[in-house]
Amino acid sequence: MFGIGMPELIVILIIIMIIFGAGKLPEIGAGIGNGIRNFKRATMDPPKKIAQSKEEDDDTEDEDEA
Repeated sequence: MFGIGMPELIVILIIIMIIFGAGKLPEIGAGIGNGIRNFKRATMDPPKKIAQSKEEDDDTEDEDEA
């Protein structure tokens, strides 16, 4: 994993705990989890949104022509 071993990960975790404190770690984890979930949802949704936006564009073009 990027050439990072267990000792390096432990040092990074300790630095994060010093900077943010133990109380903020759950909030940070939840924020990261929500970000990942939203990213996955966004990668799955665009085909639907593109199809919907094309239909909406077609509808507006028909109204413009009338």
